[in-house]
Amino acid sequence: MSQSRTMSLVESLANVIVGYGVAVVTQILIFPQFGWNPTLAQNMRIGAVFTAVSLARSFTLRRLFERLGR
Repeated sequence: MSQSRTMSLVESLANVIVGYGVAVVTQILIFPQFGWNPTLAQNMRIGAVFTAVSLARSFTLRRLFERLGR
């Protein structure tokens, strides 16, 4: 079964939003274990950077596998 472009977009957006939330919560829980105590705003900015890197990685790999599949 194939997925429409709209549903692919919805899935991708949901993945990014959930991933961002998971990243921020994980940082809040883990960073203090290492003696780091960033503010919520700092954690949100760090999460945004990791999310951007994740998006770039995911897109690059998806395009690579698309090319290899041809």
